[in-house]
Amino acid sequence: MTPTVSVIIPAYNRAAMLPGAIDSVLSQTGVDFELLVVDDGSSDDTAALLKTYGSCLTCIRQEHQGVSAARNTGIRAARAPLLAFLDSDDWFLKGKLARQSALMLANPGILVSHTGEKWLRRGRHLNQKKRHRKEGGNIFGRCLRLCAVGMSTIMARRELFHRFGLFDESLPCCEDYELWLRVSAVEPFLLLDEPLTVKEGGREDQLSVRYRLGMDKYRIYALRKLIAAAVLTEEQEKSARRELARKCRIYGNGCLKHDRPAEGREFLKLAAWALAEPEF
Repeated sequence: MTPTVSVIIPAYNRAAMLPGAIDSVLSQTGVDFELLVVDDGSSDDTAALLKTYGSCLTCIRQEHQGVSAARNTGIRAARAPLLAFLDSDDWFLKGKLARQSALMLANPGILVSHTGEKWLRRGRHLNQKKRHRKEGGNIFGRCLRLCAVGMSTIMARRELFHRFGLFDESLPCCEDYELWLRVSAVEPFLLLDEPLTVKEGGREDQLSVRYRLGMDKYRIYALRKLIAAAVLTEEQEKSARRELARKCRIYGNGCLKHDRPAEGREFLKLAAWALAEPEF
């Protein structure tokens, strides 16, 4: 039988963390689901670990291509009409899939939903700042400034990826920021305002830590790509250009401070371009 939800976990050298994520999915009840784990060319014990789960999950192994490619592989292989995502170091709380899928089925015109999440750092609860508070509806303005949607909280209809495309595989990080910008410019996000996912942070192997000094560079790329696509309304483009200029100034001045003058001048010039009056 075709499952209601396909859960996709991308994994790269996360054998120590994966059992928590996998077990949190397999313990879900109240909805038919399949679990796909995409092993993105791991060199640790990930492959051996996945074999211990037998037919409880589907393992797809590929050469190392990055998290975007791993998620895209999972999307292509998924059989269900609803797709959920879970990072290999996060986990679902009880009832997450059943409650969110029921909400999606009750709102057939909605393409995507997200939930609240709990944050942990080295095992201890971390209070979220006000700017990280989740919102529903038109969240494009919030998505401009930061990634306002937790990847492990998402549930989307397959149609969303047909309409908006897959994750940008050229990005080593901020690929979720880029995709949700594209989507939120057009579609509302349904919010299940309860913490149903746990996000563990603070480890050196996480992409957000490895790329923390250059993340704005990838967000700048995402904003330029979105503006160049010419799909925004006049007000949306003005907002996107203002945010692009802000990020370019921050990144450019950081380059100047850290003795990268050529790169710094390039991004400060881009900030000036972003604020130039476009022709609408």
